[in-house]
Amino acid sequence: MTQDILVVGAGFAGAVIAQQMAEIGYSVLIIDRRPHLAGNAFDEVDGHGVLIHRYGPHIFHTNSYQVSHYLSSFTEWRPYEHRVLASVDGQLVPIPINLDTVNRLYGLALDEAGLVAFFESVREPRNPVLTSEDVIVNAVGRDLYEKFYKGYTRKQWGLDPSELFASVASRVPVRTNRDDRYFTDAFQSMPKHGYTALFQKMLKHPGIQVELGVDYREIPERNRARHVVYTGPLDEYFDNCYGKLPYRSLSFEHQHLPECREFQSVGTVNYPNEHDYTRITEFRHLTGESHCGSSIVREYPKAEGDPYYPIPRPENEILYKKYQALADSEKNVTFVGRLAQYRYYNMDQVVGAALSSVAGIRKCLNKSAS
Repeated sequence: MTQDILVVGAGFAGAVIAQQMAEIGYSVLIIDRRPHLAGNAFDEVDGHGVLIHRYGPHIFHTNSYQVSHYLSSFTEWRPYEHRVLASVDGQLVPIPINLDTVNRLYGLALDEAGLVAFFESVREPRNPVLTSEDVIVNAVGRDLYEKFYKGYTRKQWGLDPSELFASVASRVPVRTNRDDRYFTDAFQSMPKHGYTALFQKMLKHPGIQVELGVDYREIPERNRARHVVYTGPLDEYFDNCYGKLPYRSLSFEHQHLPECREFQSVGTVNYPNEHDYTRITEFRHLTGESHCGSSIVREYPKAEGDPYYPIPRPENEILYKKYQALADSEKNVTFVGRLAQYRYYNMDQVVGAALSSVAGIRKCLNKSAS
């Protein structure tokens, strides 16, 4: 059966577009090479009855009413504000750095005005601010940079912060108050029944056909669909003709602790200077579930494997622009998502980009039909 639209990838970008186009009246085939929906947001009940995120913690947060309202059509929500501690100098202290972080590390009793003055006294002014190192030392100085950011960045990205765009470090703010939430977005919640259930409901439409465990190169529909929505790695679509775009990958060590009612006091603990892993997440905090035991995951960054994070640095952006020029000239194909646009997007940003692309896809289909 010939479809109007072939969507490659059943993560947020692909699922949103598939749902939107089917709702309008188009026939959609959505495929994914993995055997499940939801992309990296996939969650499942482990062998001990605990809902876990197979590919590491996914915390939903957004300031976009459009995005939160749209997703609310497919899930109820559980309010959740993520909190993270960092293991530094033998203590667990809040990250992002705030008033309590500095007071506890240095044995001080500063108030907000005092912390502003402290930062001013230790910062190393950088102008222009171009790299992630520039962002941090310009804000909080060398010592806090070394304690919290340098080692973590080297593990996470395999690069020194001086080799990464400023945008990477800018994702983690510095605060002068005692706010210990990792995010401050207006909407912070988790899907009440999990991400996979959200995706199942989103794609439960008579106009959508789902095929999992299928590579798009292997199906004849790729050549017969009127329009292709591609959410996979951009370089892979063009057979790596300019060379591979660099990505950072992860491996996950899941563990269940049968006698542990609570392993750690917050959802995630970062380890910037210890161990090969970057962080440990305990899922009970994220999901609100109560079990006799507890399931955790350790994250180990690595160079090879499934692509998770586009690496934001100048030479990679130059290579991406070459692929983007090819994508712009491709007829009847829309490229959307973190991998297809080579951008370090949050989940809500991916949903927003997908929603914004619908009008262009409709325009392209109408043009091809005329």
